[in-house]
Amino acid sequence: MEILLSFITGFLYASGIYLMLRRSLVKMILGLILLGNGANMLIFLLGRMVKGEPPIIPDAAKTLAGIYADPVPQALILTAIVISFGLQAFAIILMERAYKFVQTDDLDQMNSTEEDI
Repeated sequence: MEILLSFITGFLYASGIYLMLRRSLVKMILGLILLGNGANMLIFLLGRMVKGEPPIIPDAAKTLAGIYADPVPQALILTAIVISFGLQAFAIILMERAYKFVQTDDLDQMNSTEEDI
């Protein structure tokens, strides 16, 4: 299962970078979304996928015994999801405002000034 998720992570990174290099602003935002999801998947894979018990130490024990699920990658992913949602919302609003002002989503045409046209 981890090998399949590794390939999916690589695919998300590759497609995200490919879309971010396109000239369209919409494709750049979609690439940013895919890149963020690839990063979340990478963090999830680094935490190792194991079937285990919740990391709760019993009263009689001093340390955890056996296999337990690591909660740190899950907490990091939840934080990254919230941050990426805010970044995506800001990028979409910024794209909408730029499209209303320039009337195009092509980054090369947005970069040119009126004197160049």
